[in-house]
Amino acid sequence: MVLLENDAFLSELTKLFQKARLDGSVTMTFKRYDGHDRPNPREGKPPLPEPSEHLCLIRAKFRSKKIATVVHQKDVNKFQVAYSSLLKGNLDGLKKVKKPKTKTKVES
Repeated sequence: MVLLENDAFLSELTKLFQKARLDGSVTMTFKRYDGHDRPNPREGKPPLPEPSEHLCLIRAKFRSKKIATVVHQKDVNKFQVAYSSLLKGNLDGLKKVKKPKTKTKVES
């Protein structure tokens, strides 16, 4: 998995959406991230320090290509605006799902 800066992540995500347009899908995950990359210590050991600010870990996967970024709390609004405009521009090729019609029974 490649950890990228926010702007580089958005440009790579655009490329993944373009590749997935023909066939396939892009899977996105959003997680709260505290900056620790190690498991919690066992009982009796000192606990990990509390983070000063909470972060957001964002991952994207298309087939075997995986990318990730960490968004800081102060950059969330800027990233969210850029991400939403990216989604609006790349989600135009969705197929309409046909819903099966159900027959209703008339009771007398």
